[in-house]
Amino acid sequence: MTDLHVHSLFCDGKSSPEDEVRAAIAKGVGVLGIVAHSYVPFDSCCIRPENVARFIGEMSRLKEKYRGQIELYCGLEADLYSPEIPDGFDYTIGSVHYLKHGGEYISVDDTPEILAGMIERHYGGDAVECAVDYFETVKQLKEMRPDIIGHFDLIKKFRRAVPIDEHDGRYIAAWQSAARELLTLGVPFEINTGGILRGWLDEPYPSREIADFIKANGGRLILSSDAHSAEEIAFGFGEYGEWE
Repeated sequence: MTDLHVHSLFCDGKSSPEDEVRAAIAKGVGVLGIVAHSYVPFDSCCIRPENVARFIGEMSRLKEKYRGQIELYCGLEADLYSPEIPDGFDYTIGSVHYLKHGGEYISVDDTPEILAGMIERHYGGDAVECAVDYFETVKQLKEMRPDIIGHFDLIKKFRRAVPIDEHDGRYIAAWQSAARELLTLGVPFEINTGGILRGWLDEPYPSREIADFIKANGGRLILSSDAHSAEEIAFGFGEYGEWE
C-alpha cells in the first residue's frame, strides 16, 4: 500500500511523524508520504516558514531510522495561493483550498457556513457558478506543475448542507475542462478518501464519474487518505482500491 497524503503536527495534523510511520508499518503500508500544508499568511493550519527545515530534517531522520521497514517521503501540499514554494521536498501535491475575491481568500472546505456565505455574496446564491469558478481556479495548478493533483473536486465537500447540482451542464463542462487541462501534466490525480473519513461525504474526491473520465483520457489515479492522525492512515483503501 502507498499513502502519500498524510498530515502531522507540523501543520494541522494530530500525530507526530514518527507515530505515523509506526502506524503505517503496523498497517502494512509500504510507501508513506508525510506532507505539510504550504504556508499562506491567512490560514493558521499551514506550516510556518521557520519550521520547514525542522520538518525536512525530522523526515530525513525517520527515513534513516526506518530504512528497510518502509519507504518514506517528505512532501508538501502546495496551495495555489502560497506566496512561495520552498525547496527540499521530495514531491508536491497541488491543491486549491480557497477562492479569491478582491483581496479576500475564502475557504471552500472550512465550514458549510463559510461556503454558503461566499455563494450568496459573490455568486448571487448560484452554487454551480461558484463551482465553475472553483474549477477554473483549479486549472491554474498547471502553472505550479505539482507531482500529484490533490482532491480535484473539493468544492463538493459540503454538498449535504450546501447543495451543488453536479448534473448541471455547467458543472460537468467545468470539471471536464479542468481535468483535460491538468491531464496534460501527465501526473496522477488523487483518489482522496478524506471527505468520507471526516463524515462529510460518501464517496472520495474525485467522484466515480470524474475518476472514470480521467482514466478514459489516459490519466492515472493514486489512493490517498488525507489522514490527519496516525490511526487514519490508509483509510478506505480496501474499498476504493479498485478505482485506481
